Amino acid sequence: MSEERRVVTVLFAGLVGIEGASSPDPEDAAEAAAEVVDAGFTRFRRVIEARGGTVDKVVGDTIMGVFGAPVAHEDDAERAVRAGLRMQERLDQLNRDAGTDLRMRVGINTGEVLVGAIRAGGDYTAMGDVVNTASRLQSIAQPGQVVVGPTTHAATARSVSYEPLGSLSVKGREEAVQAWHAIGAIAPPGFRS
Repeated sequence: MSEERRVVTVLFAGLVGIEGASSPDPEDAAEAAAEVVDAGFTRFRRVIEARGGTVDKVVGDTIMGVFGAPVAHEDDAERAVRAGLRMQERLDQLNRDAGTDLRMRVGINTGEVLVGAIRAGGDYTAMGDVVNTASRLQSIAQPGQVVVGPTTHAATARSVSYEPLGSLSVKGREEAVQAWHAIGAIAPPGFRS
């Protein structure tokens, strides 16, 4: 695949509380945590893919999804926010099923990125400031929150209810980023007024 510039929405979701799992035997605790994380990421992958996104990578306790590449939809930002909200619901169900108390932080950002195969590894991926900002939004979100950047907010304000978080300083950026906490959907998918 060749590299190209595309407008995409990037979702980062990171689990919180894995290190809090305790057991008299550290190996048992690590194994139990790994099983819960695997079950969670299997569910999260399904949520992302069901909304037209692709899972770019899973690293440790974090998953990255891309909406808009390789396949684009006119409502990719909305699809990503709905996926983030649904992933929080799926994690709540997983916690009930497994008797755990994991939380997740989600950061979502929209904009132009370079997509294509990394020459060294050959894997299709998205690269650029939009990706980095989505990751930073995820890292500053409170456990349980879905936090979005300004372009994502503008594209989804008619279909998702938000609480403004104001201008936030994010690591690696000189300029602050306007951010919003997604509360929930207020219109059906694909609704256009």
